[in-house]
Formats: sequence, structure tokens, C-alpha cells
Amino acid sequence: MLLRTDRDALLSPLATVCGVVERRHTLPILSHALLQADGETLTFTASDLDIQVESQRKAHANHPFRLCVPARKLLDILRALPASCELQLKQQGSQLLLQAAGSRFQLQTLPAEDFPLLAADDDAACSLALSQGELKRKLGQILYAMADQDIRPYLNALLLQLDGESLRLIASDGIRLALQRYPLPQSQAPRQMLLPRKAALELAKLLADQDETIVLTLGARQLDCRLGDTRLRCKLVDARAPDYLRLLPDKHDCELTLPRQALLQAVQRVAVLAHAKIRQLELAVRPGQLALRCRNAEREEAEEMLPADWQGEPLDASFNLQYLLDVLSHLPAEHLRFSLGASQRGLLVTNPDDPDFLYLAMPLRG
Repeated sequence: MLLRTDRDALLSPLATVCGVVERRHTLPILSHALLQADGETLTFTASDLDIQVESQRKAHANHPFRLCVPARKLLDILRALPASCELQLKQQGSQLLLQAAGSRFQLQTLPAEDFPLLAADDDAACSLALSQGELKRKLGQILYAMADQDIRPYLNALLLQLDGESLRLIASDGIRLALQRYPLPQSQAPRQMLLPRKAALELAKLLADQDETIVLTLGARQLDCRLGDTRLRCKLVDARAPDYLRLLPDKHDCELTLPRQALLQAVQRVAVLAHAKIRQLELAVRPGQLALRCRNAEREEAEEMLPADWQGEPLDASFNLQYLLDVLSHLPAEHLRFSLGASQRGLLVTNPDDPDFLYLAMPLRG
């Protein structure tokens, strides 16, 4: 017998690492997780060749062992078993036998020696100890702005930028960007790294809401994240991001402070009649009011009027409807500040209660 333990001792760490396991894979080993026991510690490790996540739990094994188990099959089995039931793991040749609560499962395993572990990056530049809860909050407000499958690799990534007393987190798809600033207790040498989209999303899932610590070790080719009993390591994107801060407009013609929830509901209503492909939202700023309009190919139109604290010259602009919905949906603020300008300068969204956040969306042309 390899191991006798309760279901949750296996389910929790396996569920933690399974987000990395690819559902469609070219190598059979990538659908497996490395299960190993050494003394009182049980460890699951999953990898997709670029990202590796391992999670440990306390569990007593009869003797040390290492084998690769089909990750999602085992996860589905464990979820289907009664909570806290006792289970036994036995190895029969190349198969893993799992017995629990009157159930019996035989799973085909692969040799542990075939599992593709990431090589260590010894060129560690620095380490940062951050609050998990604060980092999770900041990531949740910007990750939606990353591109997905863009031909420019730096857009399918989260930019981590050390700049003196802060760590800037920047997500962009080339048409919009979302930025959060994490103040640091000590000054760090300037540098930047690109965290792959999948790794950034996985890190956000692993972070706890509580004020626990995560240690980020910034290497030359890897980022190593340690949070409790879990460790995420990933290769960095080999590309250089543009200087996003140069895109920020230095002045605006119009600045409005609006209630976020009321604006979100108004945009959702006019979106019903938005063009299915163009998804254009027209903004018309007039003294004392803001008009929101959407039109579609059937010549249908929706309009919402909101009071606005503006007494200047009229201004008209059009933006991607989803880009405004995204920022309104991901920020918990009661009010947001919207800055617009003529000459295609874009829409800048800031949070009066959070000076570390900003969001820029470029207008639609024509």
C-alpha cells in the first residue's frame, strides 16, 4: 500500500494544480500530475511546459513514492466520493488502485521520470513579499484588459514593472490598458518582465483573500511565486513591452465624475440594441448631461440620459461598448472619474478612492 488518508488530503492539492493541466494536449504526460510522497509530505505537481504548479499537504505514506496519475480523471473521482471518507492507494504494476467507501478505481499511470519539471532559474534578481489579498484585488481590476492569442506576444501577458518605490501591473490588448500600482516598502532596481496570460490568470485564482504573504522571486527567465503550501513557477515571455505610460494623454477637454452603478446599468440597457459586430457606444457630453447611444444594422436605436457635472463645450466620442462594461463591472467604487478629449485622445477612467488605478480606452475611428 502506498498511502491511507482521507479524501480531502488528496482533493485539495490536486484541485489547486489542475488549472495548469491542458484539456487538449499533444503529449500524454501533460494530462498527468506528478504525485510524490516523502515522509509526512504529499505533493502534487502539474505542468504545461511553461507553467508549473505544485501543492503540498501533510499525509503519512508507508514509504516514499513517485508516479504520474491522470489529473482530471483522479480529480473527478475524488469529487464524486463522499466528503472526508477514507481512501487507500495501492500500486499494481503500471496501475494505481484507489479504494474508498465501497468504490474501486484502477487508473493507468506513467513513469515519474518522464514528467517535465521546469529547470531552476539561478539568476534571481530580487524577491518581493506582498499581501495576497491586496495583490488579488489589484489583479482582479486589470486582468480583463489582456489580449488573448494576439500575434504580438507582449499583449498576451501581464507586464510587471519595477520602478523605484512601486510595482506596476499593466494589462493591455493594444487598444486599451488597465494599470494598478503596488507601493513597495523598499526601493527596487528598475526592471520589467512579462508574465504569460495563463500564468497571470492562474496566479489570481491561487491568491487568498486574506492578508497572507506571497513571495515573488523575479529571475532572469522565470517568475517564482510561493504562497503557503503552493508554489507557481513560470517562464517569462521573451519580448519587450512598449512604454505604455507614454500613451497616457497629458490633458483632456472634459472631466466627469459619475456614479458607477447607475452608469453600468445605463450602458447595459442601451447595449441591447448595439450593433452585433461593431459594438459601438456613442457618448455625447452636453452641459449638465451625458447621452449614451447604441445603434444596430436594423436602424434601431437606444438612448440613455444621465445628469453630468459639466458646463463646457459639447463633446462627442465613440468607444467599444465592451471596454466600458469591463471597467465598470470590475471596479467596486461608488463613483468613477471619466476624462475625455478631442483629437482621438481616448477615455481615461480613474478611481477617486484609489489613486493607484487607471484605465485607458482608445476611441473608435470614424
